[in-house]
Amino acid sequence: MKQGQIRKALSGFYYLYDDGEMVRSKGRGVFRVRGVTPLVGDFVEYEKDGENDAVIVNVHERKNELVRPPIANVDQALLVFSVKEPNFSPKLLDRFLAVIESYGVEPVIILTKTDLLDEKAAAEIRRYTDYYRGIGYTVLKTSIGDGAIAEELIPIIRGKTTVLTGQSGVGKSTLLNTLMPELELKTDEISDSLGRGRHTTRHVELIGYAGGLVADTPGFSSLDFDHLDKEELSGCFAEFAELSEACKFRGCLHLKEPKCAVKAAVETGEAEQFRYDHYVQFLQEIIDRKPRYPS
Repeated sequence: MKQGQIRKALSGFYYLYDDGEMVRSKGRGVFRVRGVTPLVGDFVEYEKDGENDAVIVNVHERKNELVRPPIANVDQALLVFSVKEPNFSPKLLDRFLAVIESYGVEPVIILTKTDLLDEKAAAEIRRYTDYYRGIGYTVLKTSIGDGAIAEELIPIIRGKTTVLTGQSGVGKSTLLNTLMPELELKTDEISDSLGRGRHTTRHVELIGYAGGLVADTPGFSSLDFDHLDKEELSGCFAEFAELSEACKFRGCLHLKEPKCAVKAAVETGEAEQFRYDHYVQFLQEIIDRKPRYPS
């Protein structure tokens, strides 16, 4: 049985990469009955069907799958946030980080438009970047027209499957165009009222770059926590996941429980208060949501 990876999905066809060759394929009819939808990034088994086409007969188990863009087996997300226009939002960044962590995807934080900061604002951003680096995240900074970011990203992208995501209007498509000018991605002007840019694409494709694969469209799955139970959220906060091991009670939610290592770390300054505040707000969202019922 031949094996390949879906690199592009377009107009009902799946384009498989197999040992340097791209093979156009269709999914088996039984997939629809079983509720199986092949995704870009899937590793599959296929059979030749005629001279040029093929039929996918089996989709291997995925390590993860995203909704937007619809893609599977992602290793990392380049999380693009601007420091100005729109202004940096630690709460929104923490929401992205928690959701990305929950899918088993490694985040890499990229801060754009750093050339727009005055000295005071730059010092504030340094405080945040120092903390995120201290808890294990890679943080890169770039400015408008900075082509050097591509060189910094090459060792990060090599050997991995990467998507871009982040705040709207911050330059995700600009960054993709810097990495891969052949894409010629276009974005609309940022709306003054919404502070958002808009990017449209007709299909998702994984493109080889620097020895890795990069999705050709910005995006990520929805930023809610519907797929998480309340006990799982702290595991999506890098520093809390480690601290939780020292909590007295297993399944500690780090709210009112005695001898909570997370709360103790916040009180001593070992963990940042702003991160704990965001955790509590996200946890309350999970607690307040309507119960899920089996379909």
